[in-house]
Amino acid sequence: MRRASKLTSPHSLSRPSPAGLLFSRCKSSLRRPPSASPPSLYQMITEIVPIHARDTEQQATTSTQGVRQNVRHSNSTSQIIAGKALMKATDLEEISAVVHKVTEIIRSDNIKIPMEQRLNVLGIAFTPEIVEMVLKRCFKVGNLAFRFFNWMKLQPGFLHTTETYNTMSYIAGEAGEFDLVEKLMEDMDADLCSKNIKTWTILISQYANAKKIGKALWTFEEMRKSGCKLDSGAYEAILRGLCSARKAELAFEFYKEMVLKKMKVDIKIYTMLMDCLSIAGDIVNTRLVGEDMMKIAELPETEVLTIMLRSFCISGNVDEARKLFEEMRVRNLSVDSNVYEVLVKGFCRVGRIDEAMGIVDDMKHSLNAGNRIYGCLIDGFLRKGKAWKALELLQSMRELGCLPMVSSYTQVIQHLFRSDQYGKACEIYEEMLDNGIEADIVATTAVVAGHVQHNNISEAWRVFNDMKRKGLVPTWKAYSVFIKELCKASNPNDAFKLLSEMSACKINPTDHIFRLVISSLKRNGQMEKAGMAEQQHRSFRLSHRESEQFYDLTEHQPILEDQEVSVCSSDHNLVCRQPPNTLDENDVEELCRILSSSANSDLLLQTLDRSTITFTPELVEAVLRRSQRHGSSALQFFSWVSKQPNYTHNTETYNMAIKIAGSGKDFKHMRTLYHEMSRRRCSIEPNTWTIMISQYGQAGLTEIALKTFKEMKAEGYQPNGGTFKYLIVYLCGKKGRKIEEAIKVFQEMLPSGYMPDKEMVDIFLSSLCESRKFSEARRAVNSLCKRGFQNQIAYSLLIKSLCRAGQVEEAIVLTDEFENLGCKVDQYIYASIVHALLRKGRLEAALDKLEDMKRAGISQSVHINTSLIAHFFRKQHIKKALEIYKKMREEGCEPTVITYSALIRGFMNMGMFSDALNIFHRMKIKGPFPDFQTYSMFMTCLCKQGRSDYAFKLIQDMLENQIIPSAINFRTVYHGLNREGKQDLAHLVLKMKWSLKKQRMHSR
Repeated sequence: MRRASKLTSPHSLSRPSPAGLLFSRCKSSLRRPPSASPPSLYQMITEIVPIHARDTEQQATTSTQGVRQNVRHSNSTSQIIAGKALMKATDLEEISAVVHKVTEIIRSDNIKIPMEQRLNVLGIAFTPEIVEMVLKRCFKVGNLAFRFFNWMKLQPGFLHTTETYNTMSYIAGEAGEFDLVEKLMEDMDADLCSKNIKTWTILISQYANAKKIGKALWTFEEMRKSGCKLDSGAYEAILRGLCSARKAELAFEFYKEMVLKKMKVDIKIYTMLMDCLSIAGDIVNTRLVGEDMMKIAELPETEVLTIMLRSFCISGNVDEARKLFEEMRVRNLSVDSNVYEVLVKGFCRVGRIDEAMGIVDDMKHSLNAGNRIYGCLIDGFLRKGKAWKALELLQSMRELGCLPMVSSYTQVIQHLFRSDQYGKACEIYEEMLDNGIEADIVATTAVVAGHVQHNNISEAWRVFNDMKRKGLVPTWKAYSVFIKELCKASNPNDAFKLLSEMSACKINPTDHIFRLVISSLKRNGQMEKAGMAEQQHRSFRLSHRESEQFYDLTEHQPILEDQEVSVCSSDHNLVCRQPPNTLDENDVEELCRILSSSANSDLLLQTLDRSTITFTPELVEAVLRRSQRHGSSALQFFSWVSKQPNYTHNTETYNMAIKIAGSGKDFKHMRTLYHEMSRRRCSIEPNTWTIMISQYGQAGLTEIALKTFKEMKAEGYQPNGGTFKYLIVYLCGKKGRKIEEAIKVFQEMLPSGYMPDKEMVDIFLSSLCESRKFSEARRAVNSLCKRGFQNQIAYSLLIKSLCRAGQVEEAIVLTDEFENLGCKVDQYIYASIVHALLRKGRLEAALDKLEDMKRAGISQSVHINTSLIAHFFRKQHIKKALEIYKKMREEGCEPTVITYSALIRGFMNMGMFSDALNIFHRMKIKGPFPDFQTYSMFMTCLCKQGRSDYAFKLIQDMLENQIIPSAINFRTVYHGLNREGKQDLAHLVLKMKWSLKKQRMHSR
């Protein structure tokens, strides 16, 4: 008998077996045709190694728990299905092929040969990691994923892990199969799989998303009792659920716990909580959360008050919103068109259209009311039933030269159709097209529905087919609305035709759509077609059943056929007319959220298809700029948006996409984008070439960077100052250094009329001195000064470079020439010389220089103090180092990131780990925030001291703070963990590395 603690609610009712459920409530609700994309790369490091199978079932039965524990805690890296030929997968490509093959079998619709039988003949050695990858790819077909999960349970020698249970629980929860989720938790306990923080967070999120708040709260408390450390992820999961369920008081209590525990609160959680409190009428706490955003999160006051204003408007507290708006104006805070739009939309939604008009009139004194503001007013008039006012406003917009959005036209057309003004609706639609505004998918669907409602079926088909000819792909919603209207109009033959087309496009009709068409056909005596529709329905239910998707409440939902279109429906025709300052920050944040949260390609494209955002090149560029960490999703978005009607990428969006591809080291796709840019006759500028050269250089591929530079000139493009700068910078870098080529490019740069900046000169001179080319460095400085570069800066940088190269005596000699050169020895030059002397261990000489500084009336800079701290730590004089640090603070000399890094390094070298950790935490709380170099240095020190597990946490911390770890960071921690015998964590490091690479690369 299995005995284990059960994760079941005290109020759990008896339930049927999971086999009986088997995702019976799932809906066939795929919103769009699945795109044909190559299988995603899943990273797998552990080799599949055979393990001798256990011979007798009896032996396994008598010692079940012992065997399970031994297997779970052994260092074996794989499990085998006994009695089968092994398919060894020793590298990434082979493992990916194995996962792809298994997934293909599971998802295939071959009903004659069961999935289990086809899997049996494969002869694959399954590891938990492979099973987890397969389950993730079968996310949409939950019933088939569960069959595969159960089949794996029956295989000799295989045991599910916490990770496989987590994945299966997530799939079941997303499909709403909570009875199955509880059964999985029971099985997890019986199999002695420990619940990790991810397990608990999945459970809390799934219950919260399904509005099972009682279960979510109970699970949260169980997590607390289990001893599993509550992190911000668990709190955010419960807060999302409570806010979506409008449990404002409870949500605020959990939020206060987060604040007391000094947990970082995401801006989305702040916003969601504000909305919830405002809807509950809790104005005091709404404002309190806003104050926390400014004090704790240190967000700009204008941004916070704009978010608060939006919350008041969403909740209908428009008087409070107006009061806050006046406060913003009194404080002389920036009030732009976005703020006005939020306020106008709020008043329109509560029916106070006259006051909204007054706000717009007031706005006109300082700002132009754009089409989005007018769109809000049109929406307000239609809500009040004042269609004539909406039409008048539409007409006056055209007279003012302000082109209405497609969403505004769509709203008016829908209202006219419902008001039986069919002729007028058609007239407005034709007028929209005449004005050069192409109908989007929402507008077309509304017009098609209107034609069918007024019995003009042929015109409906014409509009629908025109839409497809123009490249617009009908969505699940477009097909569903058309089919429903045809059935209402007693035209089941056309409805059946559409249903067949929908099925052929792999867009799954819901059970309701199938039943509607079948019943309409039967009523009209079309029994043969009704039978065919029933056969299609059975086929879909057997092999294409999809899990119902849960989406965050902040995502835009597709309109219903009896709804008016939201005023933020996309208007693709304005992409070139909207100036950059009309960017809607909410749109940018919404798209960034979609890109960062959608790991699944199909799911990402579905969500984008459902979006009602107006896409402009400026918006796309802003989203791409903020989504560089999620390069794969960003580039999929870039590709998707290029296919939207009447949208065209410009040079800036292509440049940003090229940069994202290159920064993810996806150079093949980077080049593909460049050729696509050329093919589409998009203007290629020197900056485009500069970006490609920089990406090659940053990766250390300086040979290719030089080749690209020559290619650029060969194709007739003139390098600009940025091109020269970045090429020289990367040629001088330690990775791929080519100093002779750097000198040639520098000599080419000056006659071209471009003056280097201080950063480039610093790097160039340093690399020359490090390469012992001192005469070249001196000649470079002379050339710069002759062309107008400041003598003081040039010679100061030369001394700094000599000191870095250890040539401190030459640097001191050079200072003797300063008077003749028209320069003076300032604190920066003293800092360079003192630092170099201390590095050589010449403390007395350094102190003499400090005395010279005092006599010259030059104060001791933070750089000199930092050098002294580092020196005394190297000499193990901790007391002196800390005295200097204390004196700095007392004298108001604020330490820099480099100062704190010196303290951390010093403490670590002395074995004072807790002191180093305290300094690091202080930086994170009070600033300056640790940069990439600080993280890298701390990791290296931790791994040297045998504390690689803390270094592993630093990698996670970097990712959370949007700092991308380097390959060296991953390698350092990986080797450190292996040296310390922590192979499981080392394996996780590699998985994190490959996962990050997958997120950043488009080519798979």
